[in-house]
Amino acid sequence: MSELLLASLNKLVAAITQQIEHSRNQVRQTVNSAMVQSYWQIGRLIVEEELQGEHRATYGKQQLQQLSAQLTERLGKGFDVTNLRHMRAFYQTFPIQDALRLELSWTHYRTLLRLENPAAREWYLQEAINQNWSARALERQIGTLYYERLLSSQNKALLEQEAQTNTQPLADTTKDHLRDPYILDFLNLQDKTYQESDLEQAIISNLQQFLLELGKGFAFVERQQRIRFADEDFYIDLVFYNFKLKCFLLVDLKIGKLKHQDIGQMDTYVRLYDEQRKGADDNPTIGLVLCSEKSEAVVKYSVLADQKQLFAAKYLPYLPTEAELKNELEQERVRAQARLIQTRQAGQE
Repeated sequence: MSELLLASLNKLVAAITQQIEHSRNQVRQTVNSAMVQSYWQIGRLIVEEELQGEHRATYGKQQLQQLSAQLTERLGKGFDVTNLRHMRAFYQTFPIQDALRLELSWTHYRTLLRLENPAAREWYLQEAINQNWSARALERQIGTLYYERLLSSQNKALLEQEAQTNTQPLADTTKDHLRDPYILDFLNLQDKTYQESDLEQAIISNLQQFLLELGKGFAFVERQQRIRFADEDFYIDLVFYNFKLKCFLLVDLKIGKLKHQDIGQMDTYVRLYDEQRKGADDNPTIGLVLCSEKSEAVVKYSVLADQKQLFAAKYLPYLPTEAELKNELEQERVRAQARLIQTRQAGQE
């Protein structure tokens, strides 16, 4: 290819790239604007309902749980109690809708809500807009007490240079925005990376019921629960709480051979859960890895090294044995496969 043709092609590629990136950015801004304004309106509706209620002091956790359950059933993910509380706080903290800055995402605002100092919150908000900080960059600056250090520093130029250096690697692309789990929830879209196969769905549904029917203190918490660490999302197949043991049980199902990294992954889930979800009066979280192979099922409890004595002494009497779970898993795989075959055959008739 001649240099002239190559230059012409490169110019065309650059023009098309610029057009697509501009259009993608417009989509991001449109979704972001709708999301921020919708969540502000939801916060307003919740606050107004609370103020009209006869029992204002008692309006809270129970009502939000009921609201969350009904919204989730109708609209999908994104309406857990924690997020509804954030929407309520969003309206209370930024009560004037026309003053909302739509350059900022919902993740930006959720981060700003954690700041109790109104002056600091307003400063970080303006800097995030002026410096075009991503949500991760905003989080970084708040974590390093950038505002507070600027107030007391004699060398503000040096701090500003440091801040710029710290935020450059944390810039978001349009792709990052559209993969944001809050945006996926808002649009009721599912990341296919985490979708279960038909067989996994059938087996997990049965295991959920199996554990609840044991009658040993199990309560169902959530299916495909998202937990976040270092800007990466993990999804736990089943989460239970055992009221007798006062601890969470995390269940992860694998279709195929058990791998060493499967146990390591569950250990990670357990650590994250203890850090992010476990209450002060809860006992340590335990994990359960289930691998449903064609020939034989494998079941392993995942317990952190420093909790093995507690697990053996207090947990085991209230938990199904690995043998019981293995037997149930093997039987359910056969039943689930038979049901799926029947369903597919019926659909072909």
